[in-house]
Amino acid sequence: MSAVLGRTSDAHASADLTRDDVLDNITLYWLTNTAVWAGRLYWENKVNLYNAANISIPAAVTVFPGESYRAPRSWTEQAYHKLIYFNEAEKGGHFAAWEQPAIFSAEVRAAFRPLRGRT
Repeated sequence: MSAVLGRTSDAHASADLTRDDVLDNITLYWLTNTAVWAGRLYWENKVNLYNAANISIPAAVTVFPGESYRAPRSWTEQAYHKLIYFNEAEKGGHFAAWEQPAIFSAEVRAAFRPLRGRT
């Protein structure tokens, strides 16, 4: 919501989102009557997402500086036993794919690069 108010989060700018960008997004949820459905995940999820999990499939993690929780590599390695990629991006926040699409897509490509050519 910092983009609406023009604020920063932990000294990181509210990304490149404008008030119009945020209003467009909210309007889309409003007009399609999907806001409640989109928020349902947060309402029903009682799990603490910040506890280390026990994930044994290959995983990739990019930490964005404007995110509400920035997982350190030590926590990430505990949670994901087959960590194939870890990086801390220079820009981006909770909505990284929307805020910084070029950085986000580069991170996805880098994350899957080690899996190319495997059968």
